[in-house]
Amino acid sequence: MSRGIGRPTGRTEWLIDRALRSYAVIAYLFLFVPIGVVVVFSFNAGRHAADLTGFSTRWYEAAWTNTFVLDALGNSLTIAAATAVLATILGTSSALAMTSASGRVRSAFEQVTYVAIIVPGIVIGIAALLFLVTVFAWLNPWLTFLMPSGAPRLGLGAHSVIATHTLFTMAIVNVIVGTRLRAMDRSLIEASEDLYASPWRTFWQVTFPHLLPAIIAGGLLAFTFSFDDFIVAFFTAGADQTLPIYLFASIRRGVTPEANAIATVLLSVTIGLMVVAGLLVRRGRVPAGVVTADTAEVPLPGEPARAT
Repeated sequence: MSRGIGRPTGRTEWLIDRALRSYAVIAYLFLFVPIGVVVVFSFNAGRHAADLTGFSTRWYEAAWTNTFVLDALGNSLTIAAATAVLATILGTSSALAMTSASGRVRSAFEQVTYVAIIVPGIVIGIAALLFLVTVFAWLNPWLTFLMPSGAPRLGLGAHSVIATHTLFTMAIVNVIVGTRLRAMDRSLIEASEDLYASPWRTFWQVTFPHLLPAIIAGGLLAFTFSFDDFIVAFFTAGADQTLPIYLFASIRRGVTPEANAIATVLLSVTIGLMVVAGLLVRRGRVPAGVVTADTAEVPLPGEPARAT
């Protein structure tokens, strides 16, 4: 009997497999070779970014002593740290609140959360800019009316970047913590309630230790996304300058080894935090049974609470 029409032969399957492997290799090379070139040329001893004349760390020293770079770095670290704290608190709180919501409400909230993640950054940046400018234009006359002398003038700045970054990074924290929370063994909470532990103590000694790796991972990811964000910060930073914005402005004047050094530092920070966050998320995937009675120390009826 003849083979079925349209059924790939062993030779055809081998060719398809090789073609897909080759495509994957080319795609990864296209992504990572330019990054490798930037890292290599950041150690260039010459003054031109495209002319590798020797090995030197002079451009890292030049960037470290550049007051504009240090100011931009300080702004980026402040914005990223504030964003990470706010996004972690709000994202974790919303994930916990979703557990008690009804099915339809929880499903709708999850869809909105995913939309906040997948919306392009330029859309978030433009929308945030229009919203903030409109709100400030409405509030400033009222502030002037209520406080004729010394009324604050609201405008774009680091605070507006923090607010905008918090909005989309808290969605990331919500997804990470919510995934970990749904994987938790509910019998642990039920056992704690059966032993007459208060809801507050159940949270801190049963739920929170279980969620801690995911909470830290979400906070690190929020810090990373905020630290290396350019598009949203470009629209909402106003006169304040973050490190990615400074790097963009310096590249417009011409690519120098100093710009490569700054980009390498940004890359190193981003990769380092992503690796740590990935390890924490992987640690959070261990079976829920790791949260044992030693973790959930709840008193028996009539038994005094053990000191922790």
